Amino acid sequence: MSEKLKFDRRRFLSTAAIAITAGPLALIGSANAQIVNTQATNNTPIKNGTSTSFGTIKQINAGLLNVGYAEAGPANGPAVILLHGWPYDIHSFVDVAPLLAAAGYRVIVPYLRGHGTTTFLSADTFRNGQQAAVAQDIIDLMDALKIQKAILAGYDWGARTACIIAALWPERCKGIVSVNGYLINNLERNKQPLPPIAERGWWYQYYFATERGRAGYEANRHDFNKLIWKTVSPKWDFDDATFDRTAAAFNNPDHVNIVIHNYRWRLSLATGEARYDALEKRLAEGPVITVPAITLDGDSDGVAPATDGTSYAKKFSGKRTHRIIKGSGHNLPQEAPKAFADAVIEVDGYSK
Repeated sequence: MSEKLKFDRRRFLSTAAIAITAGPLALIGSANAQIVNTQATNNTPIKNGTSTSFGTIKQINAGLLNVGYAEAGPANGPAVILLHGWPYDIHSFVDVAPLLAAAGYRVIVPYLRGHGTTTFLSADTFRNGQQAAVAQDIIDLMDALKIQKAILAGYDWGARTACIIAALWPERCKGIVSVNGYLINNLERNKQPLPPIAERGWWYQYYFATERGRAGYEANRHDFNKLIWKTVSPKWDFDDATFDRTAAAFNNPDHVNIVIHNYRWRLSLATGEARYDALEKRLAEGPVITVPAITLDGDSDGVAPATDGTSYAKKFSGKRTHRIIKGSGHNLPQEAPKAFADAVIEVDGYSK
């Protein structure tokens, strides 16, 4: 197996101009944010909230990427950056963002690399899904938007990214909300086996480790990800309109490369990039998070069962609250938007 995923240059060049959602995908040459018309095409009301779309998506050059992001709330409000996981997108926060905007926050909700309208500025950049790369993307986005400090809140990949930024760049982070607690990856620890019932929950990581898994995800990503949604959030009664709205983000030309590399890298089956070696060395030491934090678990999470949060308590030296959200699965902000928004507002108060 090659240590680096081969990027299909020809496929990228032929698809990069195709719209990911309903509007055109623009590779912006300026570092200034520009608005792209990406109105949702399906405004069918959804069961788990009142919002159906972020409406207009903005684009901005940041680091290696042209980042697509939604924005809500007053431009001069305290900044909150909401970070989604896999296999999801910004719509995990479609009901969280209005709650925070109404409370006076400037809310930024970016598509992570490989999702939605976020694209690489160069066809030659390695399509890297390692944790430090994703975190650096958000620091670059904050720089591009001239946000010096923000509350970071997320789940899954997004929670890991929030934890990394809080640990490595505490001066940029006012506080975090992290679903499933301290999620910074340690590659050596990841080599150790887990109890069988826990391993079963991560079955897709082993599938992705094979070329058959890569081909299967490429061909069946819509149905594959819908299965994951049902498995990890067994009590979430989402409808087809809700899933399909997010599934458009998986049509990104880099999506498969980023996802496969992410999970292979975690199992030490693919290498990262030297540019992130110094960051990964610090992360491997399990750095303590000093900023205020709220950690959340859903009591119906099908892949990461709820805990009392004590197993990683020593990884947080600042004020921290741990809370279990009843009836919620892995996609906690979309399943319990008010609880998630309340946590963001609460953690903001910890530093005042």
